Amino acid sequence: MKKKVALIFGVTGQDGAYLSKFLLKKKYKVFGVKRRSSIINTKRIDDIYQDINIKSNFILCYGDLTDSSSILRLIKKIKPTEIYNLGAQSHVQVSFEVPEYSADVNALGTLRILEAIKNLNLEKKIKFYQAGTSEMFGRTKDKFQSEKTSFYPASPYGVSKSFAHWITVNYREAYGIFACNGILFNHESPIRGETFVTKKIVQALIKIKKGEQNKLFLGNLYSKRDWGHARDYVEAMWKMMQQNKPDDYVIATGKNLTIKEFVNKTAKKIGFKLKWVGKGINEKAINIENKKFIIECKKRYFRPLDVDFLKGNAQRAKKLLKWSPKTSIDKLIDEMIKYES
Repeated sequence: MKKKVALIFGVTGQDGAYLSKFLLKKKYKVFGVKRRSSIINTKRIDDIYQDINIKSNFILCYGDLTDSSSILRLIKKIKPTEIYNLGAQSHVQVSFEVPEYSADVNALGTLRILEAIKNLNLEKKIKFYQAGTSEMFGRTKDKFQSEKTSFYPASPYGVSKSFAHWITVNYREAYGIFACNGILFNHESPIRGETFVTKKIVQALIKIKKGEQNKLFLGNLYSKRDWGHARDYVEAMWKMMQQNKPDDYVIATGKNLTIKEFVNKTAKKIGFKLKWVGKGINEKAINIENKKFIIECKKRYFRPLDVDFLKGNAQRAKKLLKWSPKTSIDKLIDEMIKYES
């Protein structure tokens, strides 16, 4: 049987790292695309990139989702059997500050990959996975979000990902490309980016405990999110690509917590006893042990338009993909704390 070849855009990110390791265990040859930069940003994949035993099956390439020529060149040269588009400007708050760039990478970047597949006449030879997001649901009123829930994005990031979702559906239906969307709810891990709220909370509380930091500053404490583990979610990506027909799937745990609840769980595990005082922008948490304020809200961390409630219904993925999350929120937090300690 011919070895499967995967091309991963966004290989140096959290999901790219977990997916690379997963596919290598499945005996794939993996080509990972990274942007050329003066800063080395391969920390998440250094363990596989530097392992001489698997280096021949894991190859880094330079490319950019904003550059059609590099995408076309890579696909033509590598001729992958599967393409995973995990590359993105993925920070929701930042997308309000760089909306045009977010759209260029997230929306048009997806279109550029699909156009390359079509223009190279590889519609029947390549399977394509597009990384969607629960942020596409945005300000929906549905208590659980499923594949049938309408999108109502509340950020340039969510809007750009909505375009990427529908252009993937369009190219699937118009040109017969095996193209699927994974609508993934929040998924974290020890290697999550430092600007994302779960990582920020864990890192800051550990530093405060060690006396290396004084305070943790947060925005909306009452946003509710459905948090899973990235390691579980990349398996779902792969399962979508092994189906007989392409389709779109919600991937989620079906449980959610507020930011404040996540803080309380993490603080308790680290050894803090917190007391919350005040309301709204003035809400703060006191470390009962020394009576110091260690958590405060800051206006700069509130989004111009926020998403209050997200909780996914992944029953379809459970039934058709035989997928379900393996890692509880408590185990996830434990892993994140251990990694930082």
